[in-house]
Amino acid sequence: MSSGRGSCCVGRQPPSRSDRRRGHRTWHDRHVPPISELTRIEPVHLDRLEAQGVFTTGILLEVSETPTRRQYLSDQVDATPNDVLTWRDEALMLNLAGFGPDEHQLMIQSGIVGLHDILELDATAFRERVKRGASELGSDPPPDIVMDGWWEQARTLEEE
Repeated sequence: MSSGRGSCCVGRQPPSRSDRRRGHRTWHDRHVPPISELTRIEPVHLDRLEAQGVFTTGILLEVSETPTRRQYLSDQVDATPNDVLTWRDEALMLNLAGFGPDEHQLMIQSGIVGLHDILELDATAFRERVKRGASELGSDPPPDIVMDGWWEQARTLEEE
């Protein structure tokens, strides 16, 4: 049984910033996107988060789960609680099942930068927006079943 947060990584070095920038997946971020994939975060805050041990969007979501934790994190990295909510919104989207860098780019092209953008659309409007984004990128859109899955997951993850 684990004795605390991060105990799985004892004795291992965190991934270097240059490794993450080059797209290398390392021991810590194999299953969830690194925070460097967040587009709505200033580099200075990214560096400060990494100094606090926040290397992945999964860790970011964990350490910002409650209003108290969000306030603590914002104090630690000299950001506002609204900044943390913005990062959290995008991190939630990046952690949808079957979501990767290509899907993230598709969402950005579609004008969808976080979970709340998905939540503002009904399922049909969401599919149409993603299909339009794919067309603009010159690629095929994901199958409707995949887009419906993302939309339904967004509804499940909706925070009160």
